[in-house]
Amino acid sequence: MKRRREVIAILGGAAALLPTGALAQEPGRVYRLGFLIPTRRESPAVAAFFDELRLNGFIEGQNLTVVPGGFGVRNEEMAEMAATMVKAAPDAIVAGPDLQLRAVQAVTRTIPAIGMTEDMVAAGFAASLARPGGNITGISLLSPELDGKRQALLMEAVPAARRMAALAESRVTPPQHLQGLQEAARARGVELAVFGVGKPEEIAPAIAEAKAAGAEAINFLATPLFLVNSGVVFEQIAAARLPAIYQWPELAEQGGLSGYGPRFVQVYRQRARMVVKILRGAKAADLPVEQPTHFELVINLKAARAIDHEVPAGLVLRAD
Repeated sequence: MKRRREVIAILGGAAALLPTGALAQEPGRVYRLGFLIPTRRESPAVAAFFDELRLNGFIEGQNLTVVPGGFGVRNEEMAEMAATMVKAAPDAIVAGPDLQLRAVQAVTRTIPAIGMTEDMVAAGFAASLARPGGNITGISLLSPELDGKRQALLMEAVPAARRMAALAESRVTPPQHLQGLQEAARARGVELAVFGVGKPEEIAPAIAEAKAAGAEAINFLATPLFLVNSGVVFEQIAAARLPAIYQWPELAEQGGLSGYGPRFVQVYRQRARMVVKILRGAKAADLPVEQPTHFELVINLKAARAIDHEVPAGLVLRAD
């Protein structure tokens, strides 16, 4: 039976903070929207984003134009592209995760930016969830908590494992978060080794190194790097024959063994609804940071069979 889990409600709407009429679109106005994201324009998530805008009356080619060049941006291109976006003077910029949003923050403190990061407050993008206080608001993905939840689920999926690995993007995951994961693993009798990667070409060697070090399973920590390069990840994981868990449920459906978290497409729709509020007049400083409300566990039994791994029946029954 399909079951979804709710763990936290979206913090209040912005409507109560705004004067009457502030949420109206201006007739005849063409709004300009900029992007600085690693996701490609043709991805299902971006398609869902624009569909959500359309449902709310913002239609590209009619009353909405998009500054070109902001999709699928690589890390080394971020600073230059952020400056380009700001120079184009859009009404709002959709940016994130952390590295992309920080690049925007470095070049503007006035243009509203709608981010999607692992932890908006801890990263310094928002003063608080209820009142961000600057030109940045968006979605905080609860990643520190969810990385730990995924680690616990992976231990359930591979109950005999005593050595596990976590793959993290070096510039994104803070050391104290990694230390917390290692301590939680140690409390359950598991040794957790952390392997950092900084660019796509480092993913395959890191997986091979984890395998050589004796890891019996891998937790891919929250970062867009593993989503954007999922093909490389799946190929190397299959070759290493290692059970793994991923940040997004969709990755399990695309070939990974398991995934736990909010759906990537739904988070993009949620962010689009925040963009609508900004375009209609809400101030980023007053628009509460939102968090995902639905989380899914997906287990791919075909992927499990491919590596000769039997997922415990109790965990399969809990999966969505």
